[in-house]
Amino acid sequence: MTDPTIDLGPQTRVVARLAEAVTDEQLSAPTPCPEMAVRNLLGHLLGLSVAFRDAARKELGPTTDTNPGSVVPDIGPGWREELPKVLDELGEVWRAPDAWTGMTRAGGVDLPGAVAGAVAVDELVIHAWDLAVATGQPYTPDPAALQMSHDFLRAAADAGDRGGGIFGPVVPVPDEASPLDRAVGLSGRDPGWKQGS
Repeated sequence: MTDPTIDLGPQTRVVARLAEAVTDEQLSAPTPCPEMAVRNLLGHLLGLSVAFRDAARKELGPTTDTNPGSVVPDIGPGWREELPKVLDELGEVWRAPDAWTGMTRAGGVDLPGAVAGAVAVDELVIHAWDLAVATGQPYTPDPAALQMSHDFLRAAADAGDRGGGIFGPVVPVPDEASPLDRAVGLSGRDPGWKQGS
């Protein structure tokens, strides 16, 4: 890959549209993420957006140092205004070429900027799928983001690196599976997940 950068903006807008359509009644619904209801998934999306925004800016501190698995995330009363704002900021800061260079930190882990960008993209693609299937919404990810997510997950699977336990075991999918289903399977999720399954 000669250019490891992409524009996160199209995928952040997809996530924002999915979140906007979530009803209050759906906040307690289960998701493909074990032990996370929709409200917790939205809280995770908010937290990771802040963390990777600050990682792109190289503004390291509490937002980039916190292990995301240390607490179950949740949303506050202003999440409907806060999440789209932070998603916009996330898309904007990763347009800066220097966001993708040098070292930064996210989730308490020091990593190269290009890797942090790929992780951010993967989080946006896969958790948008989680949110869409948990709330019964159609989902079409940004094609460039989906490709980067797939490549990131494929490389992790090929290396036997499951992200320190953040990914479950690869779920096999049929050869004719869509690119999204292949990425979802590589993330350790069942692309056929449905409410109540």
